[in-house]
Amino acid sequence: MTSGPRTSRPASDGTQDAPQDTPQDTFDEFAGRSLVELEDDELDGPDIEPEAEEQAQGAELDFDLPGANSRVKAGVEVIRAFWKTLPNGPGVYRMIDAEGGVLYVGKARSLKKRVASYARGVGHSTRILRVIAETARMEFVTTQTETEALLLEANLIKQLKPRFNVLLRDDKSFPYILLTGDHVSPQITKHRGARNRPGDYFGPFASVWAVNRTLNALQRAFLLRSCSDSYYENRTRPCLLHQIKRCSGPCTGEIGHVEYARLAAQTRDFLRGKSKGVKAQLAADMQKASDELEFERAARYRDRLAALSAIQGSQDINPQNTEEADVFALHEEAGQFCVEVFFFRNFQNWGNRDYFPKADKSTPAAEVLGAFIAQFYDDKPPARLVLLSHDIEERALLEEALSTSAGRRVEVSTPKRGEKRDLVEHAAKNAREALGRRLADTSSQHKLLGALAEAFALPRPPRRIEVYDNSHIMGTNAVGGMIVAGAMGFSKAHYRTFNIRSEELTPGDDYGMMREVLKRRFSRLMKESPRDPAPALEPGAPPVPDAGGRDAGEMPAWPDLVLVDGGRGQLDAARQTLEEIGLSGVPLVGVAKGPDRDAGRETFFIPGREPFKLAPRDPALYFVQRLRDEAHRFAIGTHRAKRKREFTKSPLDEISGIGPARKRALLLHFGTAKAIARASLEDLATAPGVNAATARAVYDYFHESRS
Repeated sequence: MTSGPRTSRPASDGTQDAPQDTPQDTFDEFAGRSLVELEDDELDGPDIEPEAEEQAQGAELDFDLPGANSRVKAGVEVIRAFWKTLPNGPGVYRMIDAEGGVLYVGKARSLKKRVASYARGVGHSTRILRVIAETARMEFVTTQTETEALLLEANLIKQLKPRFNVLLRDDKSFPYILLTGDHVSPQITKHRGARNRPGDYFGPFASVWAVNRTLNALQRAFLLRSCSDSYYENRTRPCLLHQIKRCSGPCTGEIGHVEYARLAAQTRDFLRGKSKGVKAQLAADMQKASDELEFERAARYRDRLAALSAIQGSQDINPQNTEEADVFALHEEAGQFCVEVFFFRNFQNWGNRDYFPKADKSTPAAEVLGAFIAQFYDDKPPARLVLLSHDIEERALLEEALSTSAGRRVEVSTPKRGEKRDLVEHAAKNAREALGRRLADTSSQHKLLGALAEAFALPRPPRRIEVYDNSHIMGTNAVGGMIVAGAMGFSKAHYRTFNIRSEELTPGDDYGMMREVLKRRFSRLMKESPRDPAPALEPGAPPVPDAGGRDAGEMPAWPDLVLVDGGRGQLDAARQTLEEIGLSGVPLVGVAKGPDRDAGRETFFIPGREPFKLAPRDPALYFVQRLRDEAHRFAIGTHRAKRKREFTKSPLDEISGIGPARKRALLLHFGTAKAIARASLEDLATAPGVNAATARAVYDYFHESRS
């Protein structure tokens, strides 16, 4: 057993010496056994099969690729060389190709036994044979327990994104509700990202909309503040939220700290599931106020009770006996997978989200679900109960790993009856419907791509379309935007923005901006991804793997079509730019807006062809309009964000050592940045929170700027 994670690599001279206690002839023992047997038995348990290695060498491989037999045999020899020095303990292994790309990441209770199963070279699925054929080397990390190996495997898969693993493609963070714990008057707010701020986190919620709806109701029910600490500290009179009975006004003393702490405690109890007690207390307070003839106070309690009822009654499904659970249901159809996730907290449905993990169509559904869950919880706390639609093989191991990461007991189960089974079936129904919608959208998208290829005389339907547009106001805050679309629709993960940096450009030179954007984009692309385009899909054809094992439905690095927003001038600028960097063969199309910028009357420009229009009701025309409008929206949004930052930019931001606190102190003392610039060194030193060194730095900055 090792004291911690340790990476095993071959010796520097390329050789590997077998351990003294593991003779070479024991490979026959491992190589002749199935993966299940290797996982279940001990090292010294199996019978030796001397002819196993010969069988692996001479077996006929069902692998429909050129030179498959020789490639698999070469991969087997590589794996066998690494097998010699492996320990029997748990760990994680990485199979790497000749170019250094990670093909597959896996974990094992015994690294030696698991790697030996690959070294057989026979009895594997096509996917595993493809991995073996491309393996040029392996890397290993040993761990103390199999639980550690499972957690590390999920982490490495998310980081490295191996081609042959099940990949969680949509990994956006979930929003939470945060009740802060670092202030005398706790703030209730929406939170994303790392949970570093002290306080209580409640969630996850499936969408920002669900969080905002719940926050609004909680503010009406408990009157907690939602403002930032800096805003709170600088209030001199109650804000509008206090006037409309959405905040109790602790900033100006409208409520005492003790009473406000009671409201915060009630909020915490309600979100932790103690809703009955909270509502009973509010009802008692309402009755007491009514008995004392304080009807306005009783009405406020009534409104708070109504807000709590709205939180609990606005959900689609609210379980009666399941207080806290995460529900996962998987549906498979046409070689694609959909995992629907529902979140239940405090006997309430906090929303759901669908995922479409990338996995080989031959991968069993239970294996896909197990790999998905391990990656899903890599950076999220699990519920106390995790319900699954499929019984996964390593359920006990997953349960132990989730309990370890959460610091409390987590139960993983596949319910067979009762309310929990109803929750799983409801999630499965949503997964089936979501995948059906996705398949329908994909089919329509393939037809549109085929129509686009026909309209622009492309050799095949494009798999990646890039659209470029620029945005500026009289040349200021100029930005370029690139959006990407393909067989799965818009691919926002591939969107890019370009801040126009060239000082030689005349302000407002659209052609010059287009040249800069395309030159930067394709120069970097040529350097990072040498051009090797994979074949495109035919309309309606399902994705098929290429010779390298890549899914033909994946987004390639190189575009099959480039659209530029503009006419002949923009197109010529784009064509000349690509020629200057030595690039040819990239289809370019200029899209010029019609007279009076009317949609539907666009003119298209293609090098070597006369300008032309498409029929007013041509689906390809509508598709191009959608692409262009999305590029325009993206560029405009980026430009507005940059312009907003410029509006709020202060010269104090450029002074080293001036952070938010000192900047705020200076502005509160002097009023404006201009007043700070005119202030003397002595006046700067008298500002609260500003020492002599800071005052000197501010004084020197403004006076050096003037000289």
